Amino acid sequence: MLSRPALVPTALLYLVLLGCQPAPEVPVAKEPAKDIDQVFDEIFERELALSPIRQSYLGRKTDQLGEWDDFADERTYERVERAQADVERLRSEFVYDALTEQQQLSYDLFVFNAERDAANLKFHRHAYVVDQFNGQLSGLLTVLQNVHPIESVQDAEDFISRIAGLETVLNQFTSDLQDREEFGVIAPAFSFPAVIADAQSMSSGAPIDDAAEENALFTDFRDKIDALDLDLADRDELLMRASAALRGPFADGFRALIAELERLQSIQKDNHGVWALPNGEAYYRNRILHHTALDLSAEEIHAIGLSEVERIHGEMRDIMLEVGFDGTLREFFDAIRDDPDNYFEDTDAGREQFLEEARQQVAEIYEIVGDYFNQVPKADLDVRRVEPWRENSTSIAFYNRPSEDGSRPGIYYANLADMNNVQRYVFTAITYHESAPGHHFQLALAQELEGLPTFRKFTSYGAFIEGWALYAEQLAREMGFYENPYHNFGRLQNELWRAARLVLDTGIHAKQWTREASIDYFRENTPLSEGDIVTEVERFFVNPGQALGYKLGMMKILALREQAQTALGDRFDIRDFHDAVIGAGSIPLGILEKQVERYIAAESE
Repeated sequence: MLSRPALVPTALLYLVLLGCQPAPEVPVAKEPAKDIDQVFDEIFERELALSPIRQSYLGRKTDQLGEWDDFADERTYERVERAQADVERLRSEFVYDALTEQQQLSYDLFVFNAERDAANLKFHRHAYVVDQFNGQLSGLLTVLQNVHPIESVQDAEDFISRIAGLETVLNQFTSDLQDREEFGVIAPAFSFPAVIADAQSMSSGAPIDDAAEENALFTDFRDKIDALDLDLADRDELLMRASAALRGPFADGFRALIAELERLQSIQKDNHGVWALPNGEAYYRNRILHHTALDLSAEEIHAIGLSEVERIHGEMRDIMLEVGFDGTLREFFDAIRDDPDNYFEDTDAGREQFLEEARQQVAEIYEIVGDYFNQVPKADLDVRRVEPWRENSTSIAFYNRPSEDGSRPGIYYANLADMNNVQRYVFTAITYHESAPGHHFQLALAQELEGLPTFRKFTSYGAFIEGWALYAEQLAREMGFYENPYHNFGRLQNELWRAARLVLDTGIHAKQWTREASIDYFRENTPLSEGDIVTEVERFFVNPGQALGYKLGMMKILALREQAQTALGDRFDIRDFHDAVIGAGSIPLGILEKQVERYIAAESE
């Protein structure tokens, strides 16, 4: 039984991509092996039954479709305790050496996850309840608009139930904010204006108030029930009930939360990294290990970042020579930022042009995919704009997995709120990162792999996930894309962006850099637009350590590929290497290294 510190609810933990700590040494049990995969699936279903939201994301319709998860802290402690008990069960019931290689990997990953969660538990109260980046509020409405199906009257009634039930969740967030203040954890001052603005936007519009525009959730609900075969009376009854839920409990929950956020905004004047939180140094060490699964100190990561920034600057100077630019790298950055060909029109037509170009990029990858991959996901891939109602509280771009059965596609979202911040050269590489051959090839494929326990299809490790996606940006060049040197410069800009993250994340949280100093470093060393720079820096403040996995993960994958090429020579096949990397689902970097070593050994026979 775990000892429990003072309890505080947590928000949408399942939405965060997690890293992992090294798994402990596995003892050899004395009992004969049973069907361990069945045990893993039983545990997965047990935990899934406690998460109506995750059920919806997987595309499952259950009798919990109208409910939300219970975000009370007590549930988090209970979950970690169950995982510890499950590990003890595995150790007592199964002979590790008698398991198949794939089952041993599943065993290692399960223990890995349990130990990670136990290590994180002591810092449970350090996470910000609501901030401008992690989408704790917009994630809830995303469930309703993009995930919750409405294919019947019962689905519609469940949707209304969830609208009303949001009051309980929002009240929990409000209580969390008060508890975190008492503990000494308040989000940075800069995060409050955006969070409050988004909360007000989500909870305004007709029928909640007398605004000329409708509430986005109400419009979405009406559009979906209009697609059903309903008589007018039943349709009007559903709309009336949805309207009452929005005006009543939904709006009440948001009003209480907004009032608390405004109160905290009035007392929070500082913008500090997590070094300023209680036991902040230890918390940051935990975040580094959590997101990278690498035993590296903040100082070591900072030095790697500085070295990589310098190397990439050198490659950028080579492109300056290629295009005949006469000036300094800093001047080239400014020229790129000011190049009108680098931008789309800041209009709906410009946004649609962006989406069409991104879809064309995806189509071109699929035309030659067989030369680089043995396996690709069956699930469709869609390219969409981030909905306007959540543009202020999401990142530049991101990917959503398909549903479990593939009926809902994988979705690459691009934030097109201000097209003056959407650089064409940069987004060429971002599209490869978020869609194909990046996250879609990795995450959608993992869900379709056969012969794996279900938990392995949906577990994520930050440095592996983001390292692969950044690797995919470079792979796209090897596949013959970025023929325009400016687009290749955009690719390098993306890599530079991730290298600078190593410098900035550690600078903010370990070296106590200010927001302004961090912005200045980004501005001086990268050609990112001013809006992107501010968004990125503020992201690092509220999501410590998460930004480290991209570059460190990419570097690990490239090092493993070089190791395989050296060992195998003419036997090396890039398709088989990719099978070794993403063909077993998401795995931490340390275990990935063992996977690649097994692949090399098998190919060497």
